[in-house]
Amino acid sequence: MRNPVGGHVPVAGGLARTGLGYARELKAETLQVFVANPRGWATPPGNPAQDEAFRAGCAEAGLPVYVHAPYLINFGSHTEATAERSVESLRHSLRRGREIGALGVVVHTGSATGGRPREVALAQLRELVLPLLDELTRDDDPTLLLESTAGQGSSLCSRVEDFGPYFAALDSHPGLGICLDTCHVYAAGHDLAAPGGMTEALDLLVETVGEGRLGLIHANDSKETVGAHKDRHENIGAGHIGTEAFGELLRHPATDGIPLIIETPGGPDGHAADVARLKDLRI
Repeated sequence: MRNPVGGHVPVAGGLARTGLGYARELKAETLQVFVANPRGWATPPGNPAQDEAFRAGCAEAGLPVYVHAPYLINFGSHTEATAERSVESLRHSLRRGREIGALGVVVHTGSATGGRPREVALAQLRELVLPLLDELTRDDDPTLLLESTAGQGSSLCSRVEDFGPYFAALDSHPGLGICLDTCHVYAAGHDLAAPGGMTEALDLLVETVGEGRLGLIHANDSKETVGAHKDRHENIGAGHIGTEAFGELLRHPATDGIPLIIETPGGPDGHAADVARLKDLRI
């Protein structure tokens, strides 16, 4: 399939019980889940029975699975406790990702806090994350997918070209990939809505990190205008990016075979409509 299309699904009540049911409602061809509270540091062990049922259900339906790591993770933080908890939290997401058969774990690229220079934050990133990447030695380990931010504060990676220094800090590790969030990239200043704008951004991504590093796309329209540095997702075609840009994304060679996950407003009905809209655009 050129691009499986799906969404982030809720899992309260059980990965298989809730998540797979929601995915069926959306007619999803891929899905993304949290394996911990996204706004906390807890590292729950998971439920082996639900894990097995989820893996089996996804395998039977041919659904590629992705995990989104908690939002609090920030390897550029000047606070020692935050840095240490970030390591523990990401290690947990990677382990749980393997246990449920996830292909990738998405983590936000973070920011340099406390007024420290980017170089210092990137050096700390290297010290903390390279050992985690080196632990990914099994064939069924997920890829670590870096997701740039909308450019708020002292972001370490918001523009597409920022992936260059970030990858360099991590020695372009083979366990590393990218999750491209269209809303974030647009908010950071890449005018995806302009004719050829999406193509230009994707060309730059390949030029910056090389071919084969794009592992997942978060397909989200934007409530805000280009360069607003605000992370406010909108339904596909209802925001400032518009449907034409998503059609352009689906025709680019770098996106061939890459799954699209929506993280848009609207509940089940809105999500199902967005999944259907993206499926129509890929034809």
